Amino acid sequence: MISVCNSISRDQQDTGRDNRKENIVMKKSEKIRKRKKVGFIKTYLSGAIRAAVIALLLIVQFALVFMLALYISAGVFIYYAILAVSIFVLVGLVNKRTNSSFKIGWLILIAIIPLSGLIMYLMWGANRSNRIKRRNYEHIAYGYRFIDKDEEARNHFIASGESRENLVDYLENKHFNLYENNSFNYFAFGQDAFHAIENDLKRAERFIFIEFFIVADGVLWQRIKDILLEKAKQGVEIKFLYDDYGSMFRTSKLLWKELNDAGIETAEFNPIGKYLDKLYLNYRTHQKIVVIDGKIAYTGGFNLADEYTNEVERFGVWKDNGVRIEGPGVYGLTTTFLQMWGMTTEKDVEDYRVYRHNFDTKSEEGGFCQIISDGPANNPDNPIADSLLRLIFAAKKYLYITTPYLLLDNNIEDALIIAAESGVDVRIITPGIPDKKMIYHMTRYNYRNLLQSGIKVYEYTPGFIHAKTFISDGCGLIGSMNLDFRSLYLHYECGAYIWDKNLVNTVKNDLLATIEESHEVTYGEWKKRPLFDRIIEPFCNLFSSLA
Repeated sequence: MISVCNSISRDQQDTGRDNRKENIVMKKSEKIRKRKKVGFIKTYLSGAIRAAVIALLLIVQFALVFMLALYISAGVFIYYAILAVSIFVLVGLVNKRTNSSFKIGWLILIAIIPLSGLIMYLMWGANRSNRIKRRNYEHIAYGYRFIDKDEEARNHFIASGESRENLVDYLENKHFNLYENNSFNYFAFGQDAFHAIENDLKRAERFIFIEFFIVADGVLWQRIKDILLEKAKQGVEIKFLYDDYGSMFRTSKLLWKELNDAGIETAEFNPIGKYLDKLYLNYRTHQKIVVIDGKIAYTGGFNLADEYTNEVERFGVWKDNGVRIEGPGVYGLTTTFLQMWGMTTEKDVEDYRVYRHNFDTKSEEGGFCQIISDGPANNPDNPIADSLLRLIFAAKKYLYITTPYLLLDNNIEDALIIAAESGVDVRIITPGIPDKKMIYHMTRYNYRNLLQSGIKVYEYTPGFIHAKTFISDGCGLIGSMNLDFRSLYLHYECGAYIWDKNLVNTVKNDLLATIEESHEVTYGEWKKRPLFDRIIEPFCNLFSSLA
């Protein structure tokens, strides 16, 4: 009787602890949800007009393609000659060294509309932008000359007991140096990250480098802008890089002119109308980088817009994350930024090392990190995708992932399944409230094989999770890359591999707390999803590589 009472008492205590834990977890999202919203979302007519003109020109291109296909089909001999040529084109496409999802997307298009699809592939899919990519890679390669391997850091890494020297060596062979003696701060939400960024910007003395995919007018922008204008008056060198497509709807030329007039250098990556005939507008810089004096750097999933700091509500609570690095690893993000700056402006900085801070003191408690980046100029080499595969295969106990989009290629899906079937605790967190309905259908369709293999999938109930996180057994990757074809093969991305037990434990606890707020999707539930979803999702997934 006593043992039964004790058992009940323990159960009640456990339940109480669980309830307290859940209440603590829920407080953060509830606090964010109830906070007074002072931000706003503003779209500019100039951006809408530009987009409309570009869309019209694209429609004209596609119309000309269909007219050309119609004209060719009218001539029987020409038609069959083109079909004969298409056989060689398809053989070349199948044997091309590229991602299988990319091949499947084009093969389906060619199968549905043979002549038009073939012409589209020859115009836009058959490496017509190779010259641009080669030129861009020259700027990336230029930066490699300012990166030297640190054998002492590698020896210290091995001596520390870390067991992933193969991943370190692979990344170093791709020019991503290993840096030791770094301190890290993790931010579980965008507003926390930007609060720290603003404080560090105010203390800048030499230079500031900023790069974002999306820059949007709003209360966050006003705060950052005011700091930058004040720093420019003080003689601080400022370079600000932004993506044209990501920012064109939510900024105006006057906004950038104000910065330029203050002596701040700005650069617009890949203006969407510049290479319209090659569809090079499809390639964007999705990187998020802030570097201050070469001493401090930030990267993560957040952009410079009010929704990322929950100043305005879009898709419920917006959960993003990021990391602050202080130490030699800052130079990795400095070189990544300068490579993109040279690519965008077509003017390389003469010597990257003038922006490198000399950290004289070494902390015995400092952690290791490697800053990684890649993009279409690297293709068919994909260091980020390949390093993710190595991270997955090296997992022994657990692997936790957050991603807003889950559009897996076969290699990564197979790696995740093998890890789960090998006894690794694999958990993936995706949004409960999506920002793009079509991508959401693709994401949910990709649950099937994962759930069948024992992988746990959670949807973040309070809203939209935009964080891009991969942690496993003492190693973490935080950056700008999503688990989809666009991020891994079409965008320029960056991230930080971090070997620091305290940092990884902090991230792990945040993800476990996020899971407490999320809904676990079971395979039985997935099979019972609405009929419309079951019909539309497979068709959407056919074009996941083109989304």
